[in-house]
Amino acid sequence: MSDIEIRDDRAPGRLEALQGDEVVGRIEYFVLESPARALVPVHTIVEPAHEGKGIAGSLARELYGIAAREGVVVAPLCPYVAKWAERHPDEAPAPAPELLEAATDWLRAHPGRF
Repeated sequence: MSDIEIRDDRAPGRLEALQGDEVVGRIEYFVLESPARALVPVHTIVEPAHEGKGIAGSLARELYGIAAREGVVVAPLCPYVAKWAERHPDEAPAPAPELLEAATDWLRAHPGRF
């Protein structure tokens, strides 16, 4: 994993794992503004040739790190990130249920986004 760099490309909502110039994994997310600001991961994708190397976990950990540095929460709709958060409660505080509901509503209202 030492040769993997993680980059936050906020405008399109992609947290990317790069090996050199190649994107080997990513979390696709959006920023929820209401009822509170939150990062909402929707998909975690790791290229098949790079599976099993801890890339998805590193991406999830970095997403929670970004949220902590920005003083916001993560409201995971991505099943992988939600499971990762359950396994790492010390790094991944649980969001309020109303945030998850608002994130789900936002996603339904923007069906072409993901």
